[in-house]
Amino acid sequence: MVTTYTSRLGALRGVGVHKRRVGGRRVRRVAMLSVHTSPLHQPGTGDAGGMNVYIVELARRLAERDIEVEIFTRATAGGLPCKVELAPGVSVRHVYAGPYGGLAKEELPAQLCAFTHGVMQAWAGHRPDYYDLVHSHYWLSGHVGWLAAQRWGVPLVHAMHTMAKVKNAALAEGDCPEPTARVIGETQIVSAADRLIANTEEEAAELVRHYAAVPGKVAVVHPGVNLDRFRPDPGRAAARARLGLPQDALIPLFAGRIQPLKAPDVLIRAVAVLLDEDPALRDRIVVPVVGGPSGSGLAKPEALHKLAAQLGVADVVRFQPPVDQERLADWYRAATVLVMPSHSESFGLVAIEAQACGTPVIAAAVGGLPVAVRDGATGFLVSGHDPRDYAAALRRFVDQPQLGDTLGAAAARHARDFGWGTAAADTAEAYADAQAEHRRHLRSAHG
Repeated sequence: MVTTYTSRLGALRGVGVHKRRVGGRRVRRVAMLSVHTSPLHQPGTGDAGGMNVYIVELARRLAERDIEVEIFTRATAGGLPCKVELAPGVSVRHVYAGPYGGLAKEELPAQLCAFTHGVMQAWAGHRPDYYDLVHSHYWLSGHVGWLAAQRWGVPLVHAMHTMAKVKNAALAEGDCPEPTARVIGETQIVSAADRLIANTEEEAAELVRHYAAVPGKVAVVHPGVNLDRFRPDPGRAAARARLGLPQDALIPLFAGRIQPLKAPDVLIRAVAVLLDEDPALRDRIVVPVVGGPSGSGLAKPEALHKLAAQLGVADVVRFQPPVDQERLADWYRAATVLVMPSHSESFGLVAIEAQACGTPVIAAAVGGLPVAVRDGATGFLVSGHDPRDYAAALRRFVDQPQLGDTLGAAAARHARDFGWGTAAADTAEAYADAQAEHRRHLRSAHG
């Protein structure tokens, strides 16, 4: 049976869940691994995205629960300090493994040996029991975590974030499939981990169905949102004024990495359909695309610009580079609606962030998005990726000017259920269960 912590922790909130002891010792210090993307990098470009936000926010909240977190990541520039304090109780350690730049994510498996060596060197400077647990993110980190956890005699907790088999089953046209080596690697990690953290019940089921995960080892922990940063205040009018956007415009926003998986082209095509049907709308629509090229999108960084020109909508589309979290919150508040036509999403943090700012969402009914978005209440879910269906959803905001405010108010209420404090409490519980599982395994192995 898959463990869903939010369903059984409600009665324990505020009574020291993080103090739970297993075998007389709780988790005090975690080695968190993020090989291919640094939590210090700007989300929205390259390989930096929702996982970066996830790691930073989770680590901060775990530290607030007296669990110290040291994040190991690959150094991507020379002269970086070996260790950087990200927040009280949270540090980032740079590991030198391979050339600083020019390495695609697909080339990183060849550097895992060097990365593991760096992790082991850092551990050698401490007493043997310094780390209580390893928490790895994404399959590349999982392989380093597998070895480290075995060497240190501690539990391994792993979060997939995305899965090769799931992505390959929902490829965008022209996108590149994930390699067989990744599928094999993910299968090995699923078998080795003491606990697997899934974002949703659907992701947990996919781990069982595609990777033969033991259901009892899978914990469902919903990601969170920084509710202090992403909030409705100061409102749409103020945000539009700061960003230089017209107050009376229809503003469908795309925010995220520019790559086929995220399908920003669907929004561009939908806007073209909408303007074909209603040419008068051209004078009062602005379509911001906030983010940078990533993944297979790096091969054709100008493809989206060219598409907008070919479809005759380049005059209403505004391409914006990635922005920091404070500025991103303004883009959310300024938007009439966020559009997420992704082909695959393990959860969709962007959807929760936008809703926390009081902005409804039009999203593809894939992955974790049906959990993040309440269809008909906080936005609309669309089956498939036909631009005409997204145009029809956008049309509702044209025909019903108050719809954005109505759905947006419900969206802000909905997002309050996804605070990072809850995610950290549930993760701490998963850690405790992983410790118990690890000790049971050790006792069984020794008769």
